[in-house]
Amino acid sequence: MRVTFCQGLLSGAIVLNLLILYYVSRAQQQMMEKRKDLGRGSRRAGLQASNLAGGLAGPFESFENYVADVARSFLRQRPELPFLAVADTLPYPPLVLPEGGARLLVLFPSPDQPPQAHRPEFHVQTEFVLLVPDGVELEQGRVVERLIRELEGEGGGPVRLVAAPVLARSAAQCLHLRVSLREWTATYTQAASGSSGSVCTALQGDAVVLMRTEDLFNLSVPLGRPLFSSLFVQTSLRGWKVKLLESPLFSARHRPLFSSAHNQWKADTGLKEATGRLMRSFGLRRLLLPDGKEQWHGCGKETPRCFGTVRDDTPDYLYMERWTPPCCLRALRETTKYVVNILESSGVRYWLEGGTLLGAARHQDIIPWDYDVDLGIYLEDIPNCDQLKNLDSGSLVDANGYVWERAVEGDFFRVQYSEANHLHVDLWPFYPRNGVMTKDTWTEHKQDVEFPEHFLQPLVPMPFAGITAYAPNNHRAFLELKFGEGVIENPQYPNPARKRLDRSKL
Repeated sequence: MRVTFCQGLLSGAIVLNLLILYYVSRAQQQMMEKRKDLGRGSRRAGLQASNLAGGLAGPFESFENYVADVARSFLRQRPELPFLAVADTLPYPPLVLPEGGARLLVLFPSPDQPPQAHRPEFHVQTEFVLLVPDGVELEQGRVVERLIRELEGEGGGPVRLVAAPVLARSAAQCLHLRVSLREWTATYTQAASGSSGSVCTALQGDAVVLMRTEDLFNLSVPLGRPLFSSLFVQTSLRGWKVKLLESPLFSARHRPLFSSAHNQWKADTGLKEATGRLMRSFGLRRLLLPDGKEQWHGCGKETPRCFGTVRDDTPDYLYMERWTPPCCLRALRETTKYVVNILESSGVRYWLEGGTLLGAARHQDIIPWDYDVDLGIYLEDIPNCDQLKNLDSGSLVDANGYVWERAVEGDFFRVQYSEANHLHVDLWPFYPRNGVMTKDTWTEHKQDVEFPEHFLQPLVPMPFAGITAYAPNNHRAFLELKFGEGVIENPQYPNPARKRLDRSKL
């Protein structure tokens, strides 16, 4: 077979790219091996002081900080240890570090410098690394060896981090952290203390954390901001644990960190914004905190929903092995409660339909991977409802920001959470004909079929999404008529040909 000139060029380019990739990956591997060898030989721990916020404690900000004092305290006690101050961007005012052993690393890349200039794994050549919050000082040099002994004493088990409390007002506490990427949620709960230190999966308060450098740089985001929030989300997903020692080993003379209420406000605002960016980048929309409070980092009334147009009845998050974001479920529940209240007060007979009724039967709630709510209504009752009777064309935004409209896809109604957020409840008008409920618009869904009116005579109350709604009087028979026998006990995604539910993971 003859090879053309263009084919030859293409083949040569592919080979050249493969060679480049090989040598780059080989260089990185040699770099990692060299760092490990150096660490084994010296048994030294590198020191990280970072303006990435420490866990749930206060952040380290460029406009007011004590990084130079932190560096001096470590270098005074252990001048042979390297100290690396890490910043997202070049600090302003400029950060003045003590000479000899202390350096600044800026993580944000600059187009005129090589990539390794901004990558911390090229700058840490020790086997262990200490993560040090702002204002924390080293008073006894032998503390470093004690932390290393504590970590090595765990023998390579699940404890991959050791933390030392800081003598300060915000005493460190052990937390249990459960991260469910499928549910977009991180749950923090208090952990009980043990007799020789607590083992848990996250920390709250001031602490200095020691871990192996190799472990740190095997994380997807080694130095995310806030630092400890980012760290413990990733380590908990890997099954790693942190051991919190009982007695404080470090001091914090600079507490509070900020000299004015204005600077404290700036720091709090920056921490809140950084936490939001971090959680959204990790795909975490809801945080349940130890005190029972919630933080939301997803969609709301003024923002678009978390997913785009749904194709083939399969939202994009199912392909990511995730279910409906909790903020979207919250919006659907709010919209459902609002619509049901209006229908009931207007005298419009309604019932839970299709997958919505299926969710009520299984969970007393929305199906965890569903993305809308369906209600059936009696066509003849529409004139009773002010929001529906005048929707022949256009839409209505009511006083509470909900959007009522006639759907463009057919003869039914849609109520959206807001003009920005299109999570919605669909209202399907049915009318009786010879004892059978029918309608004028049909979809291609197999459950979209006629059914005997006796299922609606009478309608019965049923718990759903935090309220009591009306449903067909024999919901099992109704659902099996529409979906098939055993549908309640055998969950499946809406379009198994595109994405099938792995029931073993339920």
